Amino acid sequence: MILFGLAAEPALWQLAAPSGQGRAVTVPGLQMVRAAAGPWAVAVPGRAEVPGLALDAPQAERVALAHLLTGLGLRAEGDHWLGCGSDAAPEVMPEIMSVILALARDILALQGRAAPEDIARRLGPMLVRAASRLRAQAQAAPPGPRLAGRVAAQAWRQPYAHFFAIEEHDLSWQRFDGSMSGVATRAAFLSGDAVTVLPYDPKRDRVLVIEQFRVGPYVRGDGALWQIEAIAGRVDPFETPEEAARREAVEEAGLALRDLEFVARYYPSPGALSEYIYSYVALTDLPDDAAGVFGLAEEAEDIRGHLLDFDAFMELVAAGAVDNAPLTLTALWLQRERPRLRLPK
Repeated sequence: MILFGLAAEPALWQLAAPSGQGRAVTVPGLQMVRAAAGPWAVAVPGRAEVPGLALDAPQAERVALAHLLTGLGLRAEGDHWLGCGSDAAPEVMPEIMSVILALARDILALQGRAAPEDIARRLGPMLVRAASRLRAQAQAAPPGPRLAGRVAAQAWRQPYAHFFAIEEHDLSWQRFDGSMSGVATRAAFLSGDAVTVLPYDPKRDRVLVIEQFRVGPYVRGDGALWQIEAIAGRVDPFETPEEAARREAVEEAGLALRDLEFVARYYPSPGALSEYIYSYVALTDLPDDAAGVFGLAEEAEDIRGHLLDFDAFMELVAAGAVDNAPLTLTALWLQRERPRLRLPK
């Protein structure tokens, strides 16, 4: 197996082929470019010579490595593992590599459960999940009286995987008396970390909320299918929640935000969702022409902004016209912190 770019990184291929032995080679007729799937380097046909790694490994490890590389969007041409992409090949920074390795472990865990070609089509959502898990592992446990108990995993399944995914886990956990529970099956909807941000103009004392169609109320049978919400979106794999909040504000409302005020971080429904939300209030200018219709065409977004005076906004919250958790929580935070935010600076 001749590996190039990201595939030739020992930290990556050793996950699938720990007993493999590699030697450096140079292969003509190729060039290194940025992968179409992410910020890493792959080889494509070209007019240069590129360094690679000739890897010898047992057959079972070669099968696992082929599963991993195909899942990463690479393809085999003979013994050469190539990819598709464009532009110059980037350097793989350590923070990017950590996400890639977490993704690689997820891909290997799906060997025998999902076709690697199907995994490659889901690289975007899977990268989001891998980055979310690393963020969770790096986050300090919140204070409070909670049990730091044991959990014993017995088996897991992934009956559905597309843009989102569902996992079923058979597991037992430590009870408060110290004993272990019986094995139970629990299902979780996988969606990755997300942000919400409510723009607030402290001088004009107004907020900007957005309105859009939501499939959740549609599936529930709700009559109110267009929701009043804060600006929101997923945290992309190689950005911080703060960067995601600023990006989403441009995409969904055409706003360049100033200062971000942290509101809270939380699971909206920990009994069934792996989603974890970071909520912010953004201090920004909201003149009369700040509201419009925005959204990304490639994501089928049709999003309308509304400017609301603070008192009118809180009347909507009190009347139940705002019936999603992130905006309700953020509104109550803003009600508490508004006097501070309005002080001259």
